Amino acid sequence: MAKIKLKKWDSAEHLKTDEDMVQYLEACLEEAGDDAAFIAKALGNIARAKGMTQLANETGLGRESLYKALSGEGNPSFATIPKVICAGYQIAC
Repeated sequence: MAKIKLKKWDSAEHLKTDEDMVQYLEACLEEAGDDAAFIAKALGNIARAKGMTQLANETGLGRESLYKALSGEGNPSFATIPKVICAGYQIAC
């Protein structure tokens, strides 16, 4: 019998377009309820899909800080969230 290779699912690998990212975030917001860590993780997946280095440059935050804050296990300050959203979606904030 042939062995089956499995790999861990990574949402960021499947977020190719801005439309994909918006729909993903909308679905996560609907699913999360009041789970802030779930939202932080979703934003982290979007950030990784876009490129964490680019996001760090656009927000003025360190890459390592962004990885930690948006891991779902970190505790980002609220000030971090609008910076990520504004940079990630290139909207004027």
